[in-house]
Amino acid sequence: MKRIIPFFTLLLLLGTAGCKKSFFDINENPNDPTESSITPNLILPSTLTDIADRMATEYDFAAHWVGYWARSGTYGPSNPLENFDLTSSYQARQWINLANSTGWYNTLKDIDAMEKKANESGQTFYEGIAKILKSIGFMYLVDLYNNVPYSKAFDISETILPEYDKGQDIYNSLLAELDAANHLIADAVESENVGLAEADIMFGGDKDMWRKFSNTWRLKLLIHQSELFGGNAPTAEIAKITADGSGFLMSEETAEVQPGYTVDNLKQNPFYDTYKRKYNNAVADDFNRANNFILNKFRNNNDIRYQYVFSKAATPLNGNEYFGYDFGLVDTDPNNPKAANSSDVAGPGLAKGPTAPQWILTSVESLFLQAEAIARGWLPGDAQQAYNDAVTESFIWLGVANAEDEAEDYLTQGAAISDWASAPNKVNLIVTQKYLALIGINNMEAYTDYRRLGIPSDLPPSLSPSLNGRHVPNRLLYPQNEYSYNAANVNAQGTIDAQTSKIFWDVN
Repeated sequence: MKRIIPFFTLLLLLGTAGCKKSFFDINENPNDPTESSITPNLILPSTLTDIADRMATEYDFAAHWVGYWARSGTYGPSNPLENFDLTSSYQARQWINLANSTGWYNTLKDIDAMEKKANESGQTFYEGIAKILKSIGFMYLVDLYNNVPYSKAFDISETILPEYDKGQDIYNSLLAELDAANHLIADAVESENVGLAEADIMFGGDKDMWRKFSNTWRLKLLIHQSELFGGNAPTAEIAKITADGSGFLMSEETAEVQPGYTVDNLKQNPFYDTYKRKYNNAVADDFNRANNFILNKFRNNNDIRYQYVFSKAATPLNGNEYFGYDFGLVDTDPNNPKAANSSDVAGPGLAKGPTAPQWILTSVESLFLQAEAIARGWLPGDAQQAYNDAVTESFIWLGVANAEDEAEDYLTQGAAISDWASAPNKVNLIVTQKYLALIGINNMEAYTDYRRLGIPSDLPPSLSPSLNGRHVPNRLLYPQNEYSYNAANVNAQGTIDAQTSKIFWDVN
């Protein structure tokens, strides 16, 4: 099947030709079947693989902006990454197809096709899954751009130039769609959903796991809007989640895909392939390295996890096995440490192997979302216990030796960064530990929390000499092709400035 192109991003006509190939690519079949012959079971594994790939590789810019990663000494200044002077071309791959990258709208078009085909054929499990996967893509688009095409994005029968929906309206719709998805999945007759067990490379057709995943994503949408609620709980939405009865993703219940990663070109685990080693064992990444800011946070607080999210330098200098850089620093001394002398960002807790499954939403993040919701009074439970469980899950997920004992020692050492009893603001403590736990796992969530709550509060400014007073951007700019081909609708959003224009939930 040839990929169905989102009509409002005409640049995809060029971009698709350069897209990264995949062993689950439904869009290049040597038999070139017609669109009508593509069924949900053929679309699902491809879209799950695309989403997992994005989660692994597309939010490196956010890792730099929130103090996780920095440029290695092998490279000179990297702008606008470091001076925040964004253009409409910067990170355009979040929206459209570019070389070796599939934009969100392209993946969402496939998911939309799966949803419609599933509805037409009465395959309600697939239909529910499609609604869940749509919520992932559109949440990330809103969190990067605010207002985006949504309700008419794929309805070519009405317009080829879709209007933009408000970010708040999209979030509201996603919550409703996730509720509907859970009902569809709960009532689905599994035998009527052709090939589901094989096509579902994440949960193998497990109803309860899909509903837990959906509920966790619903909570995530609510947590992102925390500062809009004015101290009140989103009671109605929480009641719907509770009524579902499935709960959330818990310890060791990471949503991850396994399409059959293997040691071959473009078929390895995407995180490993992008940041650790290629199939021929070549070093995959000399650019991204440990940021001194977070490296020192770990080391100064007796937190062993830095040895799991970062790697020892291949060629240590002066016995310094874990070496990082300051974000934006311009260093002209050719004798200073280079990539080989510093810590890469694919430590053993993250780059678990070329054939390991790839996470989409981890148990770690889920437990931190629940801990924050409990601390805010949205969910019942013991907030301190939920916090301890979330931190402990981070140690377990990373594969820390004697993880539970190490986590207990860390939590009981009395350090301000981790001590529950002395923390004046429990939510801020939880989100601070969430920040430490998600490095490399979900850089985008850390970027969202930074804009939402200003955590970490001590994030140092970029050292770029061309910073000119700019701060971490509030958002990305709409890609240029929207101004070229959908000008009236994108211009209706007003003048967008990455330094002053905000996502709807950002009230800071």
